[in-house]
Amino acid sequence: MPNDRNEPLWPTSLRCYDLTLSTTAENLALDEALLSAVEADPSAACLRFWQSADYVVVLGRSNKPETEVVIDDCVVRGIPIFRRMSGGGTVIVGPGCLCYSLILPIDDLHRSLGISGVTSKLMTRTAAGLHISHSLIQVCGTSDLTVNGMKFSGNAQRWLKHSFIHHGTILFDFDLTMMERCLPHPTREPTYRNSRRHDEFVTNLAVNSVDLRNWLQASWNAVPAVCPTAILEMASRIAVSRYDSIEWTISPAT
Repeated sequence: MPNDRNEPLWPTSLRCYDLTLSTTAENLALDEALLSAVEADPSAACLRFWQSADYVVVLGRSNKPETEVVIDDCVVRGIPIFRRMSGGGTVIVGPGCLCYSLILPIDDLHRSLGISGVTSKLMTRTAAGLHISHSLIQVCGTSDLTVNGMKFSGNAQRWLKHSFIHHGTILFDFDLTMMERCLPHPTREPTYRNSRRHDEFVTNLAVNSVDLRNWLQASWNAVPAVCPTAILEMASRIAVSRYDSIEWTISPAT
């Protein structure tokens, strides 16, 4: 699978922010702030990494917690339930799960391809970056990454007028039993899942987080950078107004 770094859809290089903030609200809000920054200035295009030290359930924008989460189990375990700004399914993140975000500008070429066309090319490039050591990695469904037919990465997007965010999770040392405990079988699933249970469908990629970061940075020509103070301040405001609010955060897991 080729990794065409001259693809005109993508910037020639990105800023790379390896940045985990202190709360889930702030981490989700930072993705939103970075998207706003690229919407205003395409040169702010970036790749971001973060990891949660605690288990957290994150709903897609339109997911219903009563059907997508085992709420009672999350409350007992003290696992909070948040909602993100993008679509896609519900995930649980935590130790052993790398979260990554690509925030990229949109032009007429992207619009002509549409969301599905852009997603296909983006996933192909991302998968190719991991082929350095894993020749069995494939893109399945709309935007899943699999190895030997088992999913290790789920992804979601949100498009604005001039920019979009593509963010996802990569499992590398995750306690997979947490999915069975906190997430019921999804109400919607890709065809290739074939009704498999979580423990039959999801796996860890046998790598470490340092290698994952390095491979994705190389794949996207991302250069380490310091996140601008103005973006961090915007994220702080968004965290308070949206992700810390009881109207948006589904369950504080008290």
